[in-house]
Amino acid sequence: MKFWKLALFLISYILYLIPPVVLAESEFTTSSNVNYKVQESGRTLVTHNITLENNLSTIYATTYTLSLENVDAQDIKASEEVKGKSEELKVETQKDGDKTNIKIVFTDAAVGKGVKRDFSISYENGNFAVRTGEVWEISIPRLSNPDSFGNYSVNLEIPDSFGLEAYISPRPMEFSNDGGYKKYKFNKESVTQTGITAGFGQFQVFSFSLAYHLENPLTSNTETQIALPPDTAFQKIYFTKLDPKPTNVMVDGDGNWIAIYKLSPRERIDVKAEGFVQIFASFRKFPGPTDVELSSNLKETEYWQVNDPQIKELAVGLKTPQAIYNYVSQTLKYDYTRVQPNVQRLGAKKALEKPTQAICMEFTDLFIALARAAGIPAREINGYAYTENPELQPLSLVADVLHSWPEYYDKENGVWIPIDPTWGSTTGGVDFFTKLDLRHFAFVIHGNSSVKPYPPGSYKLGTNPQKDVFVSFGKLPVGRISKSIITATLKRNVPFLDLIYLVSIFNLGPEALYSVRPAVYFDGKETLRDFIEVLTPFSKYQMEVKVPFSILGKDTPEVVKISVDGAEIEVPTNKNQVIINSLISIFILFGVLMIGILIKLRKITFRRLTATIRTVYAKFGRKVDKNTPKTGGV
Repeated sequence: MKFWKLALFLISYILYLIPPVVLAESEFTTSSNVNYKVQESGRTLVTHNITLENNLSTIYATTYTLSLENVDAQDIKASEEVKGKSEELKVETQKDGDKTNIKIVFTDAAVGKGVKRDFSISYENGNFAVRTGEVWEISIPRLSNPDSFGNYSVNLEIPDSFGLEAYISPRPMEFSNDGGYKKYKFNKESVTQTGITAGFGQFQVFSFSLAYHLENPLTSNTETQIALPPDTAFQKIYFTKLDPKPTNVMVDGDGNWIAIYKLSPRERIDVKAEGFVQIFASFRKFPGPTDVELSSNLKETEYWQVNDPQIKELAVGLKTPQAIYNYVSQTLKYDYTRVQPNVQRLGAKKALEKPTQAICMEFTDLFIALARAAGIPAREINGYAYTENPELQPLSLVADVLHSWPEYYDKENGVWIPIDPTWGSTTGGVDFFTKLDLRHFAFVIHGNSSVKPYPPGSYKLGTNPQKDVFVSFGKLPVGRISKSIITATLKRNVPFLDLIYLVSIFNLGPEALYSVRPAVYFDGKETLRDFIEVLTPFSKYQMEVKVPFSILGKDTPEVVKISVDGAEIEVPTNKNQVIINSLISIFILFGVLMIGILIKLRKITFRRLTATIRTVYAKFGRKVDKNTPKTGGV
C-alpha cells in the first residue's frame, strides 16, 4: 500500500512538471477567478480563487505552481477550505529573472475522478494602480496561457474615491457599484489578448515650458511663424506666458495655432511659451472640419503613398480603422536602433518593405496611408507622450524626445479620434485603439502636409542645441478665463460720407474663445452681429463698423456701442457736428439756389453779382489793414 501511495505521489509530481496546458487538457481541469481589489492607497490585493478537478481516478495533485511575470508579489498567502474552516497552505516562492513562481503544497490527497479542490492564493502589489497627475491608471496583465484554464474570469474593484471612469478596455461583461467600489467583471476571452487598462478621473493636467529660437538672416524685414500647442477635441490649452508677444495668432486648415512674428534685419529672438494643458478622457464639443478640409485629409503626400498598388490592395481588404490599426501594430516591429538624431523617415511604402525597421513615424505613416486609401480621413499628430517605460512605450522623434501617432475621423460623432499603433505593438497588445490614455499631448497636426508645421523643439539655432521642451504633471491654474479687449480707430472721417471705424477685438489669454459673437448697437438697437469661430490666445480679430451720415443727423445714431463677451466700448458719432454741417450745407445750398433764381428772373445779373462780391471783399480788406498795428525802426 505504501508503494502505491509513493508511486501516485511521484507520478503526480512528475506530471506537474509537465507544462500546465497538458495537465489542463488531460489530468486536471483548472478553473480560476482572479479578484483585483485596489485600495485607496493605490496598493492592490490580488486573490486567485482556483479550483482543480481530477480528470482521472488514479492521479491527484500534491502541489500547484502559479507563475507571475513582471509582478512584484508581496505578502503572499495561500489557504483552502477544509470542513468549513480556512486552513493556511505552505507557500514556496522562487524567482527566475522577471518571473516569480509561487508553489503551494497540499497537506492531504484529494483522490478520485471528478473530485475538486478549492483553494486561494493572495498577494499585494503596488504597481497595478499608479497615480499620474490627476488620474489613477490601472494596468492588469493579460492571460498568457489561456489553454491552461477551463474557466477563467477576472474581477476588478476600484474605490469610488478614484473618481469617474475615464476609460476602460476591454469593456467588462458586468458592472456594479456598491460598498464604495466600482466592480467590473471580465471573461476569459476579453483578457486573453490585451489584459485590462483603465483610467479614473475626469482629466489629466500637464504643465509645459517651450522655447523657440528664431533668426532673420536677411538684410530686410521678414515675417516668420511658430506652431503653438492647439486646442483639440481631447485637450484644452491655458497659456500663462508668451514672450515676446506675436503680431497675431492664426488658425490654419488643420487646426494648428500659428503665431506670427516680424523680425528686423539680422534679428534673433527667443520666444518662451508656458502654460498648462488639460487632457480629457472623452471628446468634448469642438468645431469640426469642413467637407473641403476632410477631403484634404484623403490625398497622397510624400510619405503617405495613398495610390501605391500594394497599399490600395491592403486597404480594400482592411476597410475599417480597427482592422487597419490591428494590421499596422501586428505587422511592423519597433527598431530601437533607429532612435537617433536626423533619422531618415521611411514613409508608408518603405515601412511595408522594411517592417522590422519601424519607429513611431512609420507606424503612423502606414496607418494614415492605408486609412486614406480606404476612404477614411486620417492625419498625423506630433507631440509629447508621458511614459515610465520607454522600452515598452518608446518616443522616437528625438528632437526633445517627441512622439507621433495618428488620428482618424469618426463621421458618426464628427470628431478626430487619436490612436497609437506604436504603443499597441511595443506593449504586447495593450489596447490603444478603443480608448487612448490621458498621456498624449498634441503639439502640431499634420493633415494637409506630412511635414509642416514643425513642432515645438524643432526651432533651434547653432550646432549644440539645448533642450527646449519641458513637460511635467501640473494643476489647473486658478485664473483661466480669458477676457476680451475692444479698441476702435477712426479709419475714414470725410464730411457728408459715412464714418468708418476699424474695430479690433483682442484675446489676451489664457484660453481660446469659441463662437464669439461681437455685436454693434446704434442707440441701444442691435444693427450688426458678427461671428468668430475661434479667437486664440494672443490673437486679434478686426471688423469695420460704418456709422451712417444723414441730413440733419436723421439716421445717424447718438451712441454706437460695440460689445463682446461682457466687454464693450462706445465710439463717438459726432452727431451734433453732423447736424451743424447739414445746416451749413442747407444754408449754402439755399443761398446758391436763391441767387440762381434771382439771376434767372433778371433781378440781378451775374456781372453785378461779381462786382458786389469784389466790393464787399475790398471793404473787408481795408478794415483789416486799418486794424493791423504798424511797426518800424528809429
